[in-house]
Amino acid sequence: DGAAATMEMGPQLSTPQCSTPSGLSTVEDDFQFVLCEGCHQEVPTLKLLTCLHTLCLNCLSENKPIGQCPVCRTAIPQASGIPNMDNLLFINLQARLKVYKKIVDGSGPDCCRCRGELAASWCSECEEFLCTKCVEDHQWFFKKRNHEARRVEELRAESAYQFLEDTKKSCNLFCSTPGHASQGHVSSIYCNKCEKALCCICALLDSQHGSFCDIRSETQRRQEELGTMIQELEQKRNNFEVTYSVLQDEAARLEQAQREMRELIREHVEHLVQLIRQEEEELLMLVETQQEQGRQELSRELQHVEGVLKRMEASRQLVEKMNLYATEQEVMDMQPFIKKSLEELQQLEPVTARDRTQPGDFAKCRARLQAL
Repeated sequence: DGAAATMEMGPQLSTPQCSTPSGLSTVEDDFQFVLCEGCHQEVPTLKLLTCLHTLCLNCLSENKPIGQCPVCRTAIPQASGIPNMDNLLFINLQARLKVYKKIVDGSGPDCCRCRGELAASWCSECEEFLCTKCVEDHQWFFKKRNHEARRVEELRAESAYQFLEDTKKSCNLFCSTPGHASQGHVSSIYCNKCEKALCCICALLDSQHGSFCDIRSETQRRQEELGTMIQELEQKRNNFEVTYSVLQDEAARLEQAQREMRELIREHVEHLVQLIRQEEEELLMLVETQQEQGRQELSRELQHVEGVLKRMEASRQLVEKMNLYATEQEVMDMQPFIKKSLEELQQLEPVTARDRTQPGDFAKCRARLQAL
């Protein structure tokens, strides 16, 4: 509850200031990791995925496709696509950084109790800013609980790292038994059997617990366990980095091969186009040549047939005139010559379409086009 209240009081990390002190720059520059990895905003609804990426509820609700991490595409076990685990570390860091930002802000925080005076101290246990009057009442009221109220001026002189270190040390772990946390039962014992933090009362009176150890020893053991696992993962990471480098090289080679093949295709197509253009010119020239030859052949055939027709017409007229006007002497003298000429005409036959070359079929051109 204190953390939530502090988060409500503190300004947003991303809120621009007219004049940014060096302390605020450090907060904004060095602690970007507490933001959502999707929208890069500071939000109190951070969820920790099984792939250990951190995203807010808004990004997870808008995530497409549902069921995959938008950063690394690892499957999300929950059907809704919303993990059950909150990133408590980042959420609490946001709250503590908001407190620090309010401390180093030029105007300074107001007292959380009287709301009318400038705060002179801050209690890390209550997570409240207190003015001079309220801090005296606070110290008297909590004198048996050893609450430490530090002066705001001292905190303002610290770095963000030192402030987080001090506030981390001041945090207490409460008993996991329902109702004990609200009563302020601080846990100092860890039950290895049920794997829970317990207060002294639960450890002494509840017989189901056993195999106790100090809570700080357990937290230290868990930290060391995570550190050992990270070291083992670093060795695997080297293998994955080598594989990643090989895949990148393969992708680069694939891209290079694709570019080379595209260029080769272009060159070959251009060469083929040139050959086809050359073939086109040759075929057109062949068509022109065959057309000219066909034209000349047709012209000769036309002249020949026309001459034959003229000879036949002249023969008909000459024989007709001889029948009308020739004397016996003229018939005797001219008949053998005319007969020979008529016999030659009788031997002539017209050339049929099957016997002569068709000048318009372009068979050679068609064959070359089919081969092309």
